[in-house]
Amino acid sequence: MTQAFVPGRRPARCVMVLGTSSGAGKSWLTTALCRWYSNQGLKVAPFKAQNMSNNARVVEGIDGEGEGAGAMSPWGEIGSAQYFQALAARAVPEVRMNPLLLKPEADTHSQVVLMGQVHSELTALPWRGRSERVWPQISAALDALRAENDVVVIEGAGSPAETNLHASDIVNMRVARHAGARCLLVTDIDRGGAFAHLYGTWALLPEDERALIHGFVLNKFRGDASLLAPAPQHLQERTGVPTVATIPMQWHHGLPEEDGIFDDRSTAAGAVHTTVAVVAYPRISNLDEFQPLKNVPGVRLRWVRSPAELAGADWVVLPGSKATAADLAWLRVQGLDRAIAAHAAEGRAVLGVCGGLQMLGEALIDPEGIDGNGPGLGLLPLVTVFEPAKTVQRTTARFAELTGAWARLSGVAVSGYEIHHGQTAQHPAMAAKGDVAREVLPAIAWQNPAGNVLGVYLHGLFEDPAALQALFGAQAPTLDAVFDGLARSVDACFDTDFLHGLLA
Repeated sequence: MTQAFVPGRRPARCVMVLGTSSGAGKSWLTTALCRWYSNQGLKVAPFKAQNMSNNARVVEGIDGEGEGAGAMSPWGEIGSAQYFQALAARAVPEVRMNPLLLKPEADTHSQVVLMGQVHSELTALPWRGRSERVWPQISAALDALRAENDVVVIEGAGSPAETNLHASDIVNMRVARHAGARCLLVTDIDRGGAFAHLYGTWALLPEDERALIHGFVLNKFRGDASLLAPAPQHLQERTGVPTVATIPMQWHHGLPEEDGIFDDRSTAAGAVHTTVAVVAYPRISNLDEFQPLKNVPGVRLRWVRSPAELAGADWVVLPGSKATAADLAWLRVQGLDRAIAAHAAEGRAVLGVCGGLQMLGEALIDPEGIDGNGPGLGLLPLVTVFEPAKTVQRTTARFAELTGAWARLSGVAVSGYEIHHGQTAQHPAMAAKGDVAREVLPAIAWQNPAGNVLGVYLHGLFEDPAALQALFGAQAPTLDAVFDGLARSVDACFDTDFLHGLLA
């Protein structure tokens, strides 16, 4: 057996997971390797130089790198994938693990979050002018993690072979070269063309970067693995790189999807007693927080984009949004505003989370041009004012007494996180007439008098075991159980001597 890496002798060895495309399985495999190497008794940290996602988590921050630089920032934002990878590695999630986060606000514009903090100047810069500005912070974050750990498992982004982006690359091969990483290249064989994708990606890389590719990985395979021959052998003859693992399709791995909407094939089995319809508007954010609902016995999670898809749901959930006013306008174009109003009028449950809470109110007011003005859905007598300052924090609070559909949450202490620009309060004119929403978590959650509509700023409600137990009398599998399952998949699909050898 190859001798395992001995901690403490040198900066951390780096194993990097690259992909032939987005959605190939980089995040999944990086998370699995974080737990597998941690199970070997090593101190492990994840790293992704740049992530583009509206799925973000609040983690420990460091000295501010954006507005307010120099002041200690107790909290910052990173991509959800790196948050879960840190937990898989048994590490405390923090901003160095994802130093640059791009949060799309429109098809051609993203908010830039550097070292956990929004950075308006970088947001305004074109990408090719931005990359050299941020590389010092990215490389410093990686170097610091290497100095403190035995292994750093690095995730790439998209494909490393996009030749139009190679000169300004700060997330794939530039990181691999800087860290001397041993790289795995993963492809989605379920899409077809996997061997062409692997060969083409390898062939487009410069020769010195090809040398960093130590293994090809076929992901999402369905069928008889013996039928793959002789393609892996032919590929190795042309590249010198072996195919080191074939990972079967896994519908029930339990890890939140980073970029896509879940499908019904991953819904928990058993008799369904509650159907939860989550409205999937174009700028949906933090969709990963609904993953536990897939795994609660008797709960069916449905993603909806039309009134017809909403029909028959027990609950309707308006999730977070990176562009609340625009997504609310989209919702009206689809006719979902009327469908949601009819659902609420029947006394059935409606939940708004963050941007969804803001939509449930009477109005969105945007004096600073942050998000946009507009009328709300009018299901809660609240008004939201958007402000330049962003609320980013972890939160623990206890629900006051609730009524109606949400009464089971009464007195339950819950933990989660807040990421929002707007501040929400009672609508003054409506409050003067006695139309007041019940504030059930101070400045965080409100309920309508009828008890069926609830709006919360707190993300992560369904990830809290106490909330799940109160609402459904059941639990989803713990994240530790999910991570251990991923590690078992690594054991089953890889020659573990090879994985130890990557650290030699």
